[in-house]
Amino acid sequence: MSDSHCDEGQAVWENPLVTRYASGEMASLWGDRRRYRLWREMWLALAEAEAELGLSITPEQLSELRSHIEPINFSKAAEYEKKMRHDVFAHLHTWADQCPLARPILHLGATSAFVTDNTDLVLMRDSLELIEQRLVALIESLAAQAMNTRNVVCLGLTHLQSAQPTTIGKRICLWIHDLLMDLDEISRRKNLLRARGAKGTTGTQASFLELFAGDHEKVRKLDQIVARKIGFAESYMVTGQTYSRKVDSQVVAALAGLCESAHKAGNDLRIAASRGELEEPFEDEQVGSSAMPYKRNPMRAERICSLSRFVMGLASTASQTAAVQWFERTLDDSAARRLVLPQAFLATDAVLVIYTNIARGLVVQDAIIEKNLRNDLPFLASERILMAGTTAGGDRQSLHEALRHHSHAATAEIRKGRPNDLLQRLKSDPLFASISLDSAMETSGLAGRAPQQVEDFIGGPVAETLALHTVRPKDASLRV
Repeated sequence: MSDSHCDEGQAVWENPLVTRYASGEMASLWGDRRRYRLWREMWLALAEAEAELGLSITPEQLSELRSHIEPINFSKAAEYEKKMRHDVFAHLHTWADQCPLARPILHLGATSAFVTDNTDLVLMRDSLELIEQRLVALIESLAAQAMNTRNVVCLGLTHLQSAQPTTIGKRICLWIHDLLMDLDEISRRKNLLRARGAKGTTGTQASFLELFAGDHEKVRKLDQIVARKIGFAESYMVTGQTYSRKVDSQVVAALAGLCESAHKAGNDLRIAASRGELEEPFEDEQVGSSAMPYKRNPMRAERICSLSRFVMGLASTASQTAAVQWFERTLDDSAARRLVLPQAFLATDAVLVIYTNIARGLVVQDAIIEKNLRNDLPFLASERILMAGTTAGGDRQSLHEALRHHSHAATAEIRKGRPNDLLQRLKSDPLFASISLDSAMETSGLAGRAPQQVEDFIGGPVAETLALHTVRPKDASLRV
């Protein structure tokens, strides 16, 4: 095939969060078409509220605005912005050209932040709703896996060194526990959002007080009516020219907190994959490495960690932006917010999509888990052996010293590349003659109450949380 018949790549950089990672649903939430439609809906809500409170705005003007919410002439808006160097004013003139009758009453008493801030709050509210739903679906998937693997005993790891056994299901519950805290915070942040409302140029509502001839009650009602029209029960009682950027900082911090949890689980999954114990889904034609055909790299878990680090980094920018807003506002927040807010939501959405994909298709390699456990089992059974020897009448301190001595000798042999011979050493020691050492090597019971803890946790807090939320259906369009 000649080059002329090949598809051409993009001439300019495109954000991979949109082209590779996030769902189409989240990308659409933050797309230009929805944003600028919302701008028009803000202007319409203001005009409707002002008319309801007695300003001279006719039904014909409102009807014209409603009938021209779409389409948006983006080319014309771009032309206006090139001349005016002001995006809000450019879109205002573009819409006014479509609505000549309503032109005189558009943006009446408002400042640019009226449309931009109220729109951003709607976008964050709707995006938090989607994140919340994805998080619930993830917890549901992990809960099912935890119950399925609650009795699969595995080697515990502390300091990334062998420790007393746990179960795969209990380990998954640790991930869920973090996610329940994240769900609580995401829901809380969503529920705390308010509209900016109609506050005027510096938040004093002076322009609206002029429009309503000094009637404070009507100005209060205007703020309330606008908030309700754009989907909020109320507005922030006080603002500067903008709502406090502390709101953005807290929302992004909640997303970063969720990504902290995902990163921790992603690392656990990667370590488990290196030990051969857990595998993420792997398609028939998937390539693990361009050079090593046998590779089955945990690329999904690696992607979770990569995207999560990105979101955690964005939280710092949101925090700094909130910290440097001078008095009623300064415009150095604008560029940072255009980058931070959509990307924080898009990347978090991608993390949840990938994490859920792993949770639903997690492969548990029981035989390898058992093999890894048995490699360390003589050491792991030492506490059980010590208790059994004491119960049989032995001296606890003497038994402990003998176990310590034999364990170190066995470790020395292992370091020479030889098998773990601790069991044989104990069998040849008269101190342990009264103990059934073979029974002590059974894996059952070594994980303590881990299986029961899983049942209690999943049947208790997790089930209660899931009952409070509607779990989303699977989205076939998600890319992993």
